[in-house]
Amino acid sequence: MPVYGDEVVVLRSQQLGEADRLLTLFGKERGLVRAVARGVRRTSSKFGARLEPFTVVDVQLFTRNPLERSGLETVTQAVTIDAYAARIVEDYAAYTAASVMVETCARIIDAEPAPQQWALLVGALRSLARAEREPQLALDSYLLRALSLAGWEPSFANCARCDRPGPHSRISFGAGGAVCDDCAIAVGATTVADIDVMRHLWALLAGSWRVADAAEPSVRDRASQIVAGYVEFHLDRSLRSLGVRAADRRP
Repeated sequence: MPVYGDEVVVLRSQQLGEADRLLTLFGKERGLVRAVARGVRRTSSKFGARLEPFTVVDVQLFTRNPLERSGLETVTQAVTIDAYAARIVEDYAAYTAASVMVETCARIIDAEPAPQQWALLVGALRSLARAEREPQLALDSYLLRALSLAGWEPSFANCARCDRPGPHSRISFGAGGAVCDDCAIAVGATTVADIDVMRHLWALLAGSWRVADAAEPSVRDRASQIVAGYVEFHLDRSLRSLGVRAADRRP
């Protein structure tokens, strides 16, 4: 019966039975993995605390059939590499942002290696844990980049439909970002964004933090609404954690 190792990010942890946990893991080499950690909720468990969401862990996994990825695997060993969870959960804004990140990641990836997505997620969680950026900025940047790696890269400069140079004032999620006035009519674009919002969205996607950090709160809020709409349009479903975060941010 094969056992293999991988460096994973814990995306989700659920109680299973009296002492076990059902885990959703993002493996650097294996992609999405669903596994059981047996007995980790007992006080005598040696690695229960190492398998919390947002933690990067070196794990050993037992699989009954390496050619069949539909079943559950079993965690037999876990060594913490980066314990981001402890620092993230101390800040509610960081915690809700991280929750959206890992839920989005679980929807995007599958059981295939995705090293760029893995590095992006680890970097975003590290940024939250170290409080390098305001959580909403870190989240919006992560979401735009994750969707770009998945094949849905938006344009916030040239028209996403005809490539006419911007700036433009309308956005079409289906067309892939900013659209000129002619294309806006053709695709029925109704989402309006002024130049400052478009510039902020571009900065988040490009990682231009000098520009992003300088944005006014109203610009950041409007951009966040657009990012959320873009994500849910392309994932074709709402994100539970994103709804919770949005509700908490309402005045």
